[in-house]
Amino acid sequence: MSLLFDHLSALFDEGHGLELPDLRDDSHLGPKGTPRPAAVLIAVTERSEPGVLLIHRPHDMRSHPGQVAFPGGKIDPGENAVEAALREAHEELGIVSSDVKVIGATDRFGTGSGFDVTPVLATIPADLPLIPNPAEVSAWFEAPLQFILDPANHAPQSTFWQGEMREYLEIGWQGNRIWGVTAAIIANLSRRISYRALHHG
Repeated sequence: MSLLFDHLSALFDEGHGLELPDLRDDSHLGPKGTPRPAAVLIAVTERSEPGVLLIHRPHDMRSHPGQVAFPGGKIDPGENAVEAALREAHEELGIVSSDVKVIGATDRFGTGSGFDVTPVLATIPADLPLIPNPAEVSAWFEAPLQFILDPANHAPQSTFWQGEMREYLEIGWQGNRIWGVTAAIIANLSRRISYRALHHG
């Protein structure tokens, strides 16, 4: 494996040994009924200063147009969350599963649009030749892992939605606006893996 993989795995296991009852979740805003299972890949690049791959959704997409997201989507019948996250990363960015070192699934997030999202943390080699699928990805970028995990960079915001004020987080990186579900997943992960601990790998 790699030093980064080993270090993140140790931090992941340590952080997930804690009970955290107040993690972010928007399932109470979603429609009634059984949520649809989905998965996303939090792909951390193997660098001295690790980054995380994020994508921009095309503006003409029916779901979450123009938003910054992790590669991911619905879990197909017969799949688990890890398999779905790897499949979606391949379909959206051309990432081959053999290049991905899976650390584990972190806290699920219920969305206001009725999805039950399982984020899967993993490492990938730096500078993989990515092949974005234009139907699902308009652009991609890499944000520093330490920066996005730092709670000081999680700016509280609010908006009027469905008849009342709603609170959410926003993370800005080089003109990219990371917010909503993606920022909430990052904020939950930052409760499990301290950005300060990344210094000591």
